[in-house]
Parts: sequence; structure tokens; C-alpha cells
Amino acid sequence: AEINGCDYCLSAHTYLGKNVAKLDDAEIGANRKGSSNDPKAAAAVLFAKKVADARGRVSDADLLAVKAGGYSNAAVIEIVLNVAFNIWTNYINTVAATEIDFPVVHANKA
Repeated sequence: AEINGCDYCLSAHTYLGKNVAKLDDAEIGANRKGSSNDPKAAAAVLFAKKVADARGRVSDADLLAVKAGGYSNAAVIEIVLNVAFNIWTNYINTVAATEIDFPVVHANKA
């Protein structure tokens, strides 16, 4: 949502991260930048960012890094599927100009 500039999804993810997953503001901030304070999660979040930024054209080094972070081939596919699903929902909510019904969080402008 951060990468695609979808304020609706970013607001929803932030709300769920804080209230369901119980993430603190530092972790949410790190996630928005493509990182995490947890080493295993950092490998997944960075890989997801690279998939989104490169439109799926990640390098062999990127694949090796996420696998070295503890992720199996199946888990890597799941990360890619989640990126694709989030792009889909980001675009739908952006085109539809969905009213934000969570505390509003705006994507950082590049």
C-alpha cells in the first residue's frame, strides 16, 4: 500500500497491525520502509518490497536472500501471491476512491 500510494489500504493495514497483530509504531514504520526489527520478518518484508518495486523481476540474489532468511520455495511463492493480492486491492481502492473508514494514514510521497 505504501509503494502503490493507496491510503485506504495503508490505513487498514496500519489499523490491523496495531490492533490485531499488536505491532508497535517502530515496527509499522520499518515495515512501511521495507524492513522489520525481526530478522526473519525483515527478509520477507524486504523481498516483498523488491517484488513490488521490480514488478516481479527480482534477482537471483534477492531469491537467495529471502531463502537464507528462513523461507522455503513455497513461502516465497506465498510472499509473491500476497504482493500481487495487495497490488490488486490497492488499485481497486484507488480507482474506486474508497472512503477510508479507519484512522487515516497517508502514503509517503516519493
